[in-house]
Amino acid sequence: MNIILFCAVLPAILLVFYIYLRDNYQREPLSQILKGVLFGVFSAGIAMVLESSLQWLGITIAQPATWIGAVWNAFVGAAMPEEAAKLLMLWLLLRRNKYFDERFDGIVYACCIGMGFAGTENILYLFNNIDSWQSVAVQRAIFAVPAHFMFAVAMGYFYSKIHFRDMSWGYRSLVFVAPVILHGTYDGLLFMANVTPQVAGLILMAFYLFCFWMFRVSRRSIQAQAKASDPNNIIFRV
Repeated sequence: MNIILFCAVLPAILLVFYIYLRDNYQREPLSQILKGVLFGVFSAGIAMVLESSLQWLGITIAQPATWIGAVWNAFVGAAMPEEAAKLLMLWLLLRRNKYFDERFDGIVYACCIGMGFAGTENILYLFNNIDSWQSVAVQRAIFAVPAHFMFAVAMGYFYSKIHFRDMSWGYRSLVFVAPVILHGTYDGLLFMANVTPQVAGLILMAFYLFCFWMFRVSRRSIQAQAKASDPNNIIFRV
């Protein structure tokens, strides 16, 4: 059991350390990093309540049989409640946080919450697939946990843009819409592959290409906000 628990949380821990070390100019206190991860654990609980409520109300179903149902479940049943829960916890974490003083910090804190969520979700998946936990752990370490990391990069990127007034009011919805689109597309492709195994190979190819594209966009977002946090490039918030 301890080995399974360790394998479940290890990918999330490594990605937290990765984003923490990328904060080159004024790293956040470890207490704040741990607080962010804990808020991510809370967000997983909120998301599970929201997802269960949607199924109980008949808005989503457990096993969709069509592409439309798969996409609906991906966006309405998974992406929207999960990203809403993460955004709520990010707002609670940062609304009066004196350490949120650099543009890169939004990505750091969003990723901590995302990895708290992903680690919790991973534990549930591995223990719910106890007979094949090794293969599930490997697959989720390669795809699911990094995906949640990339969703968080998008959320943190736009959260910092809003906080430091780098974007107009018209674009502020992107702090929620962008991670929902990424998350819904990611899940939607996987759900569609399950619904139509006849063309699963083609759908999975699109899925791999989408993951690669997300990786490139996330890397550029991290680099852009890291550069914006350089003391030589600081534009002070008014």
